[in-house]
Amino acid sequence: MIAVVAGTLADRSSETVVVQTDGGVGYAVTVPAGVFARLPAEGARVVLHTELVVKEDGWALFGFDQAGERTVFQRLLSASGFGPKLALATLSALGPERTVRSIRERDLTALSSVNGIGRKKAERLVVELQDRFADFELAPAGVRPAAGDAALQALVALGYTLGAADDAIRAALAGGAPDDTAQLVRRALQVLAASRAGR
Repeated sequence: MIAVVAGTLADRSSETVVVQTDGGVGYAVTVPAGVFARLPAEGARVVLHTELVVKEDGWALFGFDQAGERTVFQRLLSASGFGPKLALATLSALGPERTVRSIRERDLTALSSVNGIGRKKAERLVVELQDRFADFELAPAGVRPAAGDAALQALVALGYTLGAADDAIRAALAGGAPDDTAQLVRRALQVLAASRAGR
């Protein structure tokens, strides 16, 4: 099993990036949206925790910049009807922490917001995996003001994933909770823009 790939980021033009190892081998590694956003520029050093998925139609390598996110991916794969594409879509849309929180807290709305997961599949996912994520340590969710929920909906309506929008709002609220939704949306958009500029 290929557990870690380390080397130079040779290509990051799509969700499947290429990592060139010091030995001269280039690995094509598919990563979730959140990991892609955190990757450095081409030519920089990178270390990815990887999961090799072997299927009848070929092999695919999936990568994560945190070992915990790979573990979430592995456990999602253990659910019935959950292949690597759907597991990757879940992590791309929600991020690892919100994925785990949604499963543990039976947040079917969040889970069914992922493309490819309907209400029934979300319910089955919770039933199958709720206990399997009991050992995960999550940061306290905190109490989000009403403006936060409205801002979250606004960012999702603008095309941001639930996970990216949620992270941006949490970061914006860390500087103090504004009184109105518009101000919070502006602050969250600045966080998202800064994150994109730092790629």
